[in-house]
Amino acid sequence: MEIKIKRVYEVAENTDGVRILIDKFWPRGIRKDDLKYDIWVKNISPSDRLRKFLHDSPEANWDAFVKDYLDELNKSNEYTDFINRLKDLNASTVTLLYSFKDTLRNHANVLKMTIEKDIK
Repeated sequence: MEIKIKRVYEVAENTDGVRILIDKFWPRGIRKDDLKYDIWVKNISPSDRLRKFLHDSPEANWDAFVKDYLDELNKSNEYTDFINRLKDLNASTVTLLYSFKDTLRNHANVLKMTIEKDIK
């Protein structure tokens, strides 16, 4: 399974495969009818504390965010359920959709890395 990441503001493409919104909150500036997605999984996004921590200073807080978010995922039944759901989908491509402005330091990158490790 190929895992891609894409900001919700980018155009949907046929090559996206199954499009999964991974943000806790609906993205600003997008009407619900306008976003093409197949699944919305709110419960695997970072906790409010971590989300605010990253938003305060993405570059300075990145390493601590990654460590703490991975800890949250490892303890999360919702994440385990999500991995099982992905396996059941048997999709060749999955695109994780996020809205954070920083394209390098965001939870989608951490989630992608973790899924690739756990999906095998």
